[in-house]
Amino acid sequence: MTIEKTLNGTAAALKIIGRLDTTTAPELEAAIDGCASGIQELVLDCEGLEYVSSAGLRVILKAQKLMNAQGKMKLTHVNETIMEVFDITGFADILTIE
Repeated sequence: MTIEKTLNGTAAALKIIGRLDTTTAPELEAAIDGCASGIQELVLDCEGLEYVSSAGLRVILKAQKLMNAQGKMKLTHVNETIMEVFDITGFADILTIE
């Protein structure tokens, strides 16, 4: 997995490319933790996301809870496969997906 990070004032965007699974979830968690201080908006660009496991879902949920306390979070460019995972798990109801 590759993460491309863009910071712009109080906003951060993370473009996730590849598989978000047990092996790579800590990498995303570290990237979010590394930019979360002081931001009010977090965008996770999922255009290149091919797969998400339960470990990846846990990191996304943790990020959502963090951003609920200090601003907002949204996911963009979610493909059909990943959207199906969000629908089945109920994440589609708690995440802002554009």
